[in-house]
Formats: sequence, structure tokens, C-alpha cells
Amino acid sequence: MLIPYLLLAVAIIIIFRIVMDISYVFDGLRWIWGVILPFFYGFLLAYILNIPCGALEKLYGRTKSGFIARKKRGLSIISVYLLLLLFVFFVLNLIIPQIYNSITFFIANFESYQNTTMAAIEQIDSYLDTDLTGMLADQLQFDNILSLLQGFIQDGSGFFWGTLANVGTAIFRMFLALVTSLYILLGRTSIQGYFKRAWAAIFPPRVSTATFKYTAALNQNFRQYIYTQTIDGLIIGTIATIALTIMGSPYALVLGLMIGLFNYVPYFGSIVATIIAILVVALTQGLTMGLVATIVLIVLQQLDANVIQPRLMSGSFSLSPLLIIISITVGGAIASIFGMIVAIPIMAVLKDLLDTYITYRENKKTPVSAPSSPEE
Repeated sequence: MLIPYLLLAVAIIIIFRIVMDISYVFDGLRWIWGVILPFFYGFLLAYILNIPCGALEKLYGRTKSGFIARKKRGLSIISVYLLLLLFVFFVLNLIIPQIYNSITFFIANFESYQNTTMAAIEQIDSYLDTDLTGMLADQLQFDNILSLLQGFIQDGSGFFWGTLANVGTAIFRMFLALVTSLYILLGRTSIQGYFKRAWAAIFPPRVSTATFKYTAALNQNFRQYIYTQTIDGLIIGTIATIALTIMGSPYALVLGLMIGLFNYVPYFGSIVATIIAILVVALTQGLTMGLVATIVLIVLQQLDANVIQPRLMSGSFSLSPLLIIISITVGGAIASIFGMIVAIPIMAVLKDLLDTYITYRENKKTPVSAPSSPEE
């Protein structure tokens, strides 16, 4: 009879020790997270690469060559990793140097941009008899902006050299993540089968069936969201880069990349990217070109919202704008940018789950009418 009380006392002691030594607990959790982090990145990389890998596997399966059809899974994995290496080479040798050069060029010419902007505002003041110059000088604080940009470059350089100092650890984690993703892709079917068997063995059939159903729906939502937002970002980023290049912006590539990447965050991402692009164009090319950029980018965003995205999404996420804003806000508060990106697919599944439960409760409360008698 004393065993339950003994177990309760041991549990209380353990909880007390955890609370008193909470810093050690967090240190231990951080150490555990550091150990599993490469495997988490490997799983994330495998999940993303599995999308093009599945498409290539279907493509290879349709060929007339028997060898290619039999080896379609392995050939698709090899093709995806070759494309990944080509993409990394392209980014490291073309994109990143362009971004760095654009930022340093912007900082070097920041003072002239500031003078041009303030001169244009002074002209507006003279026409409208206002004091926008003084107001903007107090609010914008150009010196602070310049210091922030210079600090960004210095921090970026420090991060680069700090990464080089720990290059061995970084290379090891990168290699471990790549190897993990490769083995996950190769054994995808067996890994999924094993986890399904284990889950079905632990939980009742009803729970297992519901779990498999909504897990499959969540997986489909993630795949659809990543695919559509990537294609949409490529389209919008390319069009924006071309348009800004025609307008003569020296930062067309950087601004186009920013607009494309920010597109992963619905509503807020496109708005923030458009505002930043307009401000950069207005600051570097004058208010007239800033007005032109405003018109061009707003038209582009409307084209994206009303034509491109609906065709890509095809009604996959039937969420109201209010639900999307709430999910993005909550996701961002929980996990920053990553939380914003995954918020929409998760909210779609939660809404589907809630709708199913509401329908079940409504059907349960609806009285079943008695069958009519033959005499009636």
C-alpha cells in the first residue's frame, strides 16, 4: 500500500530538482537539439527534395527504356542531387556575390541618395508650403540607417569568418544532413511502412485511421504549398527583376530575389517586399521612378493575387483572409519565419478537422425520424 506514496514522493523530488536546476535542464535540451539538428535538417531536405524526386520518378517511369523504368527511383534521386549541387554552385558563384556587391554599392552611394531624396522633398515643401523635410529628417534618421547597413555588412563578415573558424563542424553537419536525406529518400517506402505499423500497433484502429487520414492531408497541403509558392515566387521574382532592370535600377536582381522569397509568406510578405522595393527605387532613382515602381509592382501583385496564384492553388486552401492572417500571426509568434511558412497548411488541416467534428456532432444531435408504418 505504501508503493503509490513512495512513487509520488520520488516524482515530487524529481520535479523539485528539475525546477531548482532548470538552467541545467535547458543546457541539456540545447545539447540534445545540437546533436539531432543535422538529422532534422536531413529530414527537412529529404522532404523538400522528395517533391521533384517524385515528379522525375513518374517521368522516368513513362519512358520506353526498360532499364530506366526499373531504376526510376534511383535515377530520380541522382538527378535531384545533381540539380541541388548545380543550384548551390549557381547561388555561391553568381547570386551571393551580386547581393554583396549591390549592398556595398548601396552603402557607398548612400550619401548621394540621401541628398537627392532630401532635395526632392525640399522641392515638394516649396510647392506645398509644408515642412516634410524636417519631419522626415527627424523620423528617418539617415545616419542611423547607414550605421545599421554598415553593421549588417560587418556582422555578415564576422559571421562568415566565424563560420570558417568552425568549418570542420559545419562541413560535418552539412555532410551528415546530406547523407541522412539521401538514406531517407532511398528508404522512404520502408520507413513510412514501419512507422505506420508501429503506430497501428500502439493505438486503437479508430485513432490510427484518423491519424493516417489527417497526416496524409497535412502532407499533401505542405507539398502543394511548397510547390505553388515556389513556382509563384519564381514567376513574380523574375517579372519584377525584368521590370526593375528595364527601369534602370542597379539593384534589380536583389529586389527581384527579395520579392520572390518574401512570397512564401502570404499577404504580409508581398506587402513588405513591395514597400522595400519602392523605397529603394525612390531613394536611388528619384521620386518619379519610385512612383513608376509603385504602379508596376502594385499591378504585378494584383496580377499575382487574381490570376497566377488562383491558377496554381486551384482551390487547395479554402481559407478566409481572416484565418490566413490569424494563422500567419500565430505561426510567426511561435516559430518566426518558419512558423509563418508552415502556418497555412497546418491551419487548412485544423479547419478540415474542426469541420469534420462539427458535422459529426450535428449528425449526432439530429433526431432520426421513425420509419412510416405500412398502414400510413
